[in-house]
Amino acid sequence: MFNYVLDMVYLAGLAVTSPVWAYRMFRHGRYRRGLAQRLGAAPIRYGLQPVIWVNGVSLGEVRAAAPLINELHSQLPDYRVVVSSWTDTGMDEARRAFAPDHTVFARPVDFSCAVARSLRRVRPDLVVLIEGDIWPNFLRACNRRSVPVVVVNGRMSPDKGYPRYKKMGSLGPRLLFNRLAALGVQNEEYARRFIDLGTDASRVHVTGMMKFDRPVGDFVEGQEALSSALRLAVEPLIVAGGTGEGEEALVLDAFVGVRRRVASARLAIVPRKPERFDEVARLIAERGFGVVRRTQRPDGSGGAVDPQAVILGDTMGELRKYYALADAVFVGRSLLPQGGSDMIESAALGKPTCFGPHTYNFPQAEELAVNGCARVADKAALQATLEHWLTDSAAATAAGKKAQSFVARQQGATRRNVEMICRVLGRTPAVTPGAIATDEVAAKP
Repeated sequence: MFNYVLDMVYLAGLAVTSPVWAYRMFRHGRYRRGLAQRLGAAPIRYGLQPVIWVNGVSLGEVRAAAPLINELHSQLPDYRVVVSSWTDTGMDEARRAFAPDHTVFARPVDFSCAVARSLRRVRPDLVVLIEGDIWPNFLRACNRRSVPVVVVNGRMSPDKGYPRYKKMGSLGPRLLFNRLAALGVQNEEYARRFIDLGTDASRVHVTGMMKFDRPVGDFVEGQEALSSALRLAVEPLIVAGGTGEGEEALVLDAFVGVRRRVASARLAIVPRKPERFDEVARLIAERGFGVVRRTQRPDGSGGAVDPQAVILGDTMGELRKYYALADAVFVGRSLLPQGGSDMIESAALGKPTCFGPHTYNFPQAEELAVNGCARVADKAALQATLEHWLTDSAAATAAGKKAQSFVARQQGATRRNVEMICRVLGRTPAVTPGAIATDEVAAKP
């Protein structure tokens, strides 16, 4: 009965917000792809091989899934892994990173009929939710089918999530968190918040943050082809990655100031959302810069490129290549209150990295800011920091290496999360890298 009541609440909310959804669908084309799958028409699972369903709500969570899926394959090779996401950027990244080896599809909306249909078709033996995306109808349906659900990389923000759930009293844990088989969180503070809300402490495990478990080094496959196509071999390059609305104008202003001291400097802007590519291209032109779009310079392109022009990264899945070629990095959605983009990517590559004051989606920013990265308060501070790194290569190198070392020291969350998953499945986790998790009964003398 409760799920039908919840469906009515969802319908009411959908009616109220329909102008927003309709605008996004018809103006930007969002959510139109995979519409049938969002309504429950997930790919049908054939055969008897057990399945682990991994869900990442958007781009960042899907990227974090890569090392997890690799480790699941290593320790649980008898399981097949399928991947879902909600946003278009998450779906694009999932297809790029995992297809065709893994089935990729859109997560169903949390209406009971859509959820039930998806579960009937996929028939998962375990569901893994990255960071969250926890919905009551989905959890209830999984529980009724005896499908364990675990969260990895979990977090509970002090200023948004925690106050909201606190107002719900016991309803949040009863409908959500205590329906989970296990909840792997990023740090002790998050664990305390979940437990304080009423989550069963035996379900909560501090496993760390998987975004630290990305390759640490200074090379990304494909960076030479990108460099050749855009003619990036000589001049110092600033990369503004994952930028948000209103931020590119601030970056361009800072870049004008940087060029007064470093006339040869180049700038590449890679917006977070693909629907903003054309908007940012117009902004760059309005500011008097030439625009070189990556889509106009695919790998293997010949001919010269105007060294005074601003590069627009208007493709998906190439941000790490830009970071690998950068001499200085600004990580966006942070100068304005948008929560921040992932600063670990560039830090792991040993690049001097700065970001603004608004990073509430990335609590690790505080530690990174005292371990090589720089937090800038505003446009003027951004300009000064970029100038410093472009004019003092020793300082830039030292900052990048310090941040890279910090990232390396934080690694291991993926392995701990897979160990948690193995125990939920009744397996003994592998002791050595590359080994297979064993059945608990077989492991006993």
